[in-house]
Amino acid sequence: MAAAGHSPRPFSHTIGFSLMGYRISGSKCLGTCLLLTLIAGAYLASLPIQNEKGALPKHDRYQIASKDTAKKRLAILVPFRDRFEELLEFIPHMFTFLNKQNIPFHIFVIQQKDSNRFNRASLINVGFLYTKEYDYLAMHDVDLLPLNDDLKYNYPATGPFHISSPQTHPKYHYDTFIGGILLVKREHYDLVNGMSNNYWGWGLEDDEFYVRLKDAGLKREVTRRRDRRTGLHDVQYKIWSSHRLTVDDLPFTVVNVELMCDQSIRINF
Repeated sequence: MAAAGHSPRPFSHTIGFSLMGYRISGSKCLGTCLLLTLIAGAYLASLPIQNEKGALPKHDRYQIASKDTAKKRLAILVPFRDRFEELLEFIPHMFTFLNKQNIPFHIFVIQQKDSNRFNRASLINVGFLYTKEYDYLAMHDVDLLPLNDDLKYNYPATGPFHISSPQTHPKYHYDTFIGGILLVKREHYDLVNGMSNNYWGWGLEDDEFYVRLKDAGLKREVTRRRDRRTGLHDVQYKIWSSHRLTVDDLPFTVVNVELMCDQSIRINF
């Protein structure tokens, strides 16, 4: 109800708010807000900048840590062809797993783009030659995801280290198995001339690599004859392109490779 002798007021002409018991008009309110904004901006500018590592999400903090030259850098080499669903699971899993170990790493997906049968060993050879700035490599199948935090991806200073050993691999359990996931420092991989380029199709290239390691004094038992003709020095390939991609904002590199097959010495499986 309106007071006697006055007509009712449907709304207030002046818009404002109360501050410390005072009513501030719209124009004064605008001026006050601008003043407070300037004061707050000056205060924030005077604060020290937050450490970059602490300000970033966990997976991005790794990218800064990976530039620490005091730690050995790991190149994860994933020989690959048409297994994209597994790759989408592999990338986030490896970031989560290796961030716990504070390992400086980068994932390189070495993708075979020719029409020949798959050659895992040659792709790893190409990956090794492509990642010369890294200290050691993980020969890593895309369908193997480490779950046990006791599986360490540290620099293998004394010799190759088999992550997916016969005791832990879900499928292969013979004593001389070294496939799946194997850590090798660059000097040792170069010492044995990499892997054989003769194995087209799935299987046995890792058994032959075991013989190379044994010949170099890095393993004890022999189960196959060694291919002494092919390796790093004669892998025939062409890199079509390389792309820096992300999965869930996690970076990795895809290297598209064409392998050349020497039919005179090719071994099919």
